[in-house]
Amino acid sequence: MNKNRSKAAVIGAGIGGLAAAIRLARLGLQVDVFEQAAYPGGKIREFRQAGFRFDMGPSLFTLPGLADELLDDDLKFDYRKLEVITQYCFEDGTQLTAFADVKRFADEVAQKTGVPASRVLNYLKQAEQIYQLTAPVFIFNSFHRLGKLLTWANLKRLLQFFRLKAFSTLHQINAKAFSDERVVQLFDRYATYNGSNPYKTPGTLTVISHLEHQLGAYFPKRGMYQIVDSLVEQAMRLGVQFHFSTPVTQLLVRNGQLKGIRLNGMERNFEVVVSDVDIHQFYSKLLPDKRRLDKIKRMEPSSSALIFYWGMKKRFPKLDLHNIFFSKNYKEEFACLFEKKTMTNDPTVYVFISSKEVKTDAPAGMENWFVMVNAPANVGQDWEKMKTEVRRTILKKLNRLLGERLEEQILFEDALDPVKIEDLTGSFQGAMYGSSSNSPFAAFNRHANFRHDLPGLYFVGGSVHPGGGIPLCLSSAKIVAEMVEEKIKR
Repeated sequence: MNKNRSKAAVIGAGIGGLAAAIRLARLGLQVDVFEQAAYPGGKIREFRQAGFRFDMGPSLFTLPGLADELLDDDLKFDYRKLEVITQYCFEDGTQLTAFADVKRFADEVAQKTGVPASRVLNYLKQAEQIYQLTAPVFIFNSFHRLGKLLTWANLKRLLQFFRLKAFSTLHQINAKAFSDERVVQLFDRYATYNGSNPYKTPGTLTVISHLEHQLGAYFPKRGMYQIVDSLVEQAMRLGVQFHFSTPVTQLLVRNGQLKGIRLNGMERNFEVVVSDVDIHQFYSKLLPDKRRLDKIKRMEPSSSALIFYWGMKKRFPKLDLHNIFFSKNYKEEFACLFEKKTMTNDPTVYVFISSKEVKTDAPAGMENWFVMVNAPANVGQDWEKMKTEVRRTILKKLNRLLGERLEEQILFEDALDPVKIEDLTGSFQGAMYGSSSNSPFAAFNRHANFRHDLPGLYFVGGSVHPGGGIPLCLSSAKIVAEMVEEKIKR
């Protein structure tokens, strides 16, 4: 491949697509990004209304170095490491602050629950060990390529496979580590970071608590959408051409060889095509493939979400940037989500208030509330009815726990449900992370970042390896760029 003449098409301007475009442009390829929406960002979106600004999707920033390494020095955006990661509130009235300082957090747990601080520190130490074993294989590499997998370092890691806790569920690991149900629930929550069920997902997912508590949680100075703005500016500086409101309708494959894409009734030739499209949608529409689609359908979809955006008339000093109000019966909550495909009458509520960090996100004296509960993937439920019921439940729960009448403070309101999530982001059934991690082999079943039988075709984003969430999507782009670079050098 001659890098001076090679052309690459990136389908989708989500975070993975933007990162891929930047990396391919730095390799010298001529890059065009085609996005069906009128704006970039995918699930990382924002909107403004009545003087409020809302981040609509992801609200937590971890492993910021993956974004930093994409940007020229003058385009790197400011972000702050949070001193308080999350404020937790339990049904029995316990309020627990997850401080960024690990020792202070462990002491807080000990003081509020009686669980020895040493138990928390030991748990996080084990989570760190799992991260060190898994990250080089499952996060920053493609284990679908034997040449990359069969290294001496990986073989040594394989000898420590028992440390990964892959055949125990996250809940089993947490229940064994802690005698207090509140602490178990706190650490069970990390399964939701990739839309999974802590009672089914492997204990390996303790690595997520390591990312947040030991590597740090951050927040951009101007909110989450600042990440998108910076990546788009960097891509344009490198000569990447963006085509918004331009859906790709088909991949062109002739005689078993990738030729390019079709859009607007026209064909365009590309030597490299990177898809940032939900993998189910890709094999349904862009490159129909019943066999691969059937395999994807057999995988349990991740959870979705019901989100309410509330412009609040006043400030709430007791709340922080991230706040969690736990349900009383966590097991029932997840049984409803994944087995009954419905919502419990006592959901865990997440309240994200970006105006705590970005003062201009709300008018003076007010706050912007992003209020989310986990929801099942869309299989035809009556979402309008469910939204009404859940809204009533949320208000009743928060009013009781906060001692407020929140309905009187809502100046502005909008909402997002799984149907709208699918419409806006292309996530099949509104499942925000593609497939869930509700089995020990889920990581191995995720679609690879490439196709052996179609050289030049690559995949990034949350529905393929290594998974959903900002850092994993950025990592998928890095993996793809490394493969393209190897092809250039041949």
